Amino acid sequence: MDDVSRPVQGLPRGVISDPPAEADLSIGDLATATGVGAATLRAWERRHGFPVPHRLPSGHRRYDQAQVSAVLDVVRRQHEGVRLEAAIAATLVDAHGSDGNRPMVPGERSVFAALRRRHPQLTPQRLGKPMLLALSWAIEDEFCSRALAPHLFGSFQHDSYFRAARRRWDDLALGARTSAVFADFNGGEDVVSLTGPARVHLDAGAPLLREWAVVCDDDDLPAVLTAWELPGQGHVKEADRLFDAVWTVDRRAARDAARACTRAAYDAGAAWAPGLLQDLAPEPRAVQVDAATQTALFNRVLAYVDRQVRR
Repeated sequence: MDDVSRPVQGLPRGVISDPPAEADLSIGDLATATGVGAATLRAWERRHGFPVPHRLPSGHRRYDQAQVSAVLDVVRRQHEGVRLEAAIAATLVDAHGSDGNRPMVPGERSVFAALRRRHPQLTPQRLGKPMLLALSWAIEDEFCSRALAPHLFGSFQHDSYFRAARRRWDDLALGARTSAVFADFNGGEDVVSLTGPARVHLDAGAPLLREWAVVCDDDDLPAVLTAWELPGQGHVKEADRLFDAVWTVDRRAARDAARACTRAAYDAGAAWAPGLLQDLAPEPRAVQVDAATQTALFNRVLAYVDRQVRR
């Protein structure tokens, strides 16, 4: 089966004390019913909190028929080319989408962590805010605005930073299939604008509160910039803020970044997130951004940096 990633906090771990009558399957029975080995099922449960057993009064762990269906659904999605983590997330959302429950789905909520874990070849560079602004604007100009119907995400940390970029993102949202921005907005719930991106409020402790991100998940023009702010800069001047940043035009990296953003929106209660988790579950087709587009991005970055130097 697929790889087993690190444990995900907050998933149910089989502590249901009042199991339904049909919860009588041992892990061996579950393995027989699904064709997935018991060792693999144990690894899934340990790493992803799935499948979810019931705890009997005797202390034994048993599974019900719903878990058989869920495991078979995950296997089906894997055969369709969906990675294990995404397959489990899509299955959980699909199984609980109609009853009002919101299960914790596996996967990173941090764009920076997702790219560092999934794409270790991306080496972080320590950059100041002016350089990050130049990179962000260049990606927005050369990729986000030219893509036909991308999934766009921006992480701004604070409401005030988004307000400074609102006009740009209102324009970008017009041509996007999905557009959402993340910050410590005051509304508490996601706010969907008719002309701008959905606003997703981040509670204290959300990983994206420490991150700067621009994500363009598109078939032909994928790009992602993510930067983690170094701690202890509360009294540093805005222009002197430092970040560890990675950026790439790799198609799979852009999809992983989009998934991380959507999981963060899902955790925040965004109504549109469950459906988008399903849409983003398949692996994207491979695409190579042509040299001319990469050169245009580089030139645009230089132009923005030069503009700031001349001020």
